[in-house]
Amino acid sequence: MELRRVNPQPPPADAESASTTPQGLSEQYESGATVAELVAASSLSYGTVLNRLRAAGTVMRTSWQTRRMRDGQARRNLAAHLRRLYEQHGATLTELAAAGAGTRRAARRLLIEAGGRPRTTQQTLRIRTAADAAARKRLAVSLRARYEAGASVPELAKECNYSVATVYRLLHQAGTRMRPQHRHGPARQTRTRS
Repeated sequence: MELRRVNPQPPPADAESASTTPQGLSEQYESGATVAELVAASSLSYGTVLNRLRAAGTVMRTSWQTRRMRDGQARRNLAAHLRRLYEQHGATLTELAAAGAGTRRAARRLLIEAGGRPRTTQQTLRIRTAADAAARKRLAVSLRARYEAGASVPELAKECNYSVATVYRLLHQAGTRMRPQHRHGPARQTRTRS
């Protein structure tokens, strides 16, 4: 009787461990695991792990970023820094990712670790709008002071890189007493007749 060798069949796709799926590998990587550690734990090749991480849209780290992420104190410092940016300056998760977290998911995780609480998009917009309004008010007051010192509206517009109409609007918001057209120099005080 002749024995036939049969090649073993690969396991069905649904039997694949959740930890070796692109999403599972990405979550482990973003938690601080290195590619080499993922290769050892999953028994996949280095290239396969990299391909699955890329398929999940994972932003790759440098070795320096990995060391900083895994060092407890450095991680806490980064998390605290990101929380300050998020809460005091109205930064978004995307901006936190660019500021050192690497990805939005990692930024969210670090924010929560630091005791922060993620906002909704509407809350972020309200914070940004309030910050923009405060900055505009400061600019309007600054323009008013320069206008009252003798600067013309076209000069102010050129300096600030705004349109003349925008400068007029900001001056009016600051309650500026406007000079007659084509009159440059400090605003004259009106004298009351007695």
